[in-house]
Amino acid sequence: MKDCTIYKTIDIIGKRWTLCILLELYKGSNEEKRFNELKKKLQTITPKTLSTRLKELEQEGLVKKTLDESKDPVIYTYSLTRSGEEFMEIIQSIKRWGLEWKFENKICGLSNCKNCKL
Repeated sequence: MKDCTIYKTIDIIGKRWTLCILLELYKGSNEEKRFNELKKKLQTITPKTLSTRLKELEQEGLVKKTLDESKDPVIYTYSLTRSGEEFMEIIQSIKRWGLEWKFENKICGLSNCKNCKL
């Protein structure tokens, strides 16, 4: 089973916090987010876990880390790659399925994840 594409994909995205991190990077009009912004939104994640997941997502090509040396101290920002943005389309499909078949959530049902303020 380890060679199955589905199992390989689940191994990447199935780790705790991974989907929440991707969703936070996707949400809002600001395409780039700093580590502390993500930490603030994901209140109960530990800094170590956030750092580990961001590194894994960067290695898998879903997240891009950018260095801004124009500021002192230097700042790293994180954003979705094209692959990460395409993955969010899959998440939107899962959301539509959940709303149609499983969950009644009027707030969620009326908003696009990109504009979500929850």
